[in-house]
Amino acid sequence: MSHLTQRFISLEGGEGVGKSTNLAFIAERLRATGLPVVVTREPGGTPLAEELRELLLTPRQEPVAVMTELLMLFAARAQHWQQVIKPALESGAWVLCDRFVDATYAYQVSARGMSADAVASLEQLVLQGAEPDLTLLLDMPVSEGMQRAKARAAFDRFEQEQLAFFERVRAGYLARAAQAGERIRVIDASGSLAQVKAAVDVELSAYIGRLA
Repeated sequence: MSHLTQRFISLEGGEGVGKSTNLAFIAERLRATGLPVVVTREPGGTPLAEELRELLLTPRQEPVAVMTELLMLFAARAQHWQQVIKPALESGAWVLCDRFVDATYAYQVSARGMSADAVASLEQLVLQGAEPDLTLLLDMPVSEGMQRAKARAAFDRFEQEQLAFFERVRAGYLARAAQAGERIRVIDASGSLAQVKAAVDVELSAYIGRLA
């Protein structure tokens, strides 16, 4: 645990698992105790990174090479880390991020077949070993998550993938959680919102307790 990233929390999970809702819940919970909080997302978080997000998510006829996708993600991440996350952490704020590097291992490595070594090299280049100290992985069956996502809005380029793609994403997330020790905490997101929030609250309270 580095002192810099002690206040860095990420939320991960596939489509429709409720990341945005639970991110807002955590932010409210922390702010209620008087803590400064920055809420952000990946890809995105700065004007330039949001433009890259738009390029990444927009459905297009031209096939997007996996390496192109990966480099765009890390270009957005480099800007996001340097302009938003790192300065916020250095100022003493808590940072809550909707997805971070774990998503790249789930989507680009597990689901798309990109080399894990290539991702690790870019991760080291851009972040130099920094990572969230706590990651909450919201997990539910893929079919259930996609049903929720369908009710939300038109599908973006990633959401238009086949069900098998998202099964690989979920498997990638769970495999990463199994290797990450205490950092990644898996939360069953298939229950009611109240149940999920209660589980999130337990993990958050335990984490804050460990910092005290």
